Amino acid sequence: MLIRAHDSALIVIDMQERLVPAMQAPARTIRNTRLLLKAAARTGVPALLTEQYPQGLGQTVPEIRKAAGDNAILPKMHFSCMEDQGFAGAFRSLGRRQAILTGMEAHICVVQTAASLVEEGFDVFVVSDATASRTIESEQACLARLSAGGVSVVTTEMVIFEWLGRAGSDAFREMLPMIK
Repeated sequence: MLIRAHDSALIVIDMQERLVPAMQAPARTIRNTRLLLKAAARTGVPALLTEQYPQGLGQTVPEIRKAAGDNAILPKMHFSCMEDQGFAGAFRSLGRRQAILTGMEAHICVVQTAASLVEEGFDVFVVSDATASRTIESEQACLARLSAGGVSVVTTEMVIFEWLGRAGSDAFREMLPMIK
């Protein structure tokens, strides 16, 4: 049930230029995803980012692109990341059994990716305050469906503190000011 840094990978789904402005609470979603990317880098958690049809929806927003550093940004056409062979191969090659999902749109690409990962036997965690849809009803329906299907719905702070595991470490001292 705990999210372990050595077992998990962060997946940032479709936080693109033409999607972000249409979402509920886009600033919150960007802020928390950036924080998760920083925490992932600090705790040794690999991250993969996706772009749905980038020719039409644009690139990953600059704030996320910058926070992603050298992490791969993979284009895709399928709504479920795991249906895209390039992404699926990259994810499987990480050798992690836990997938931490953030991104857009919650009720489309996030829910379908989560369902595909569950079907393959991965432990899946969707970060509710780093995931968005165009309407609050779609977000709520997504989170309820995922929770009923065995996906853990978590928050940014839950993920970070579980990755850290304890207070007093250099990583904890570095991350604490960013969280507060």
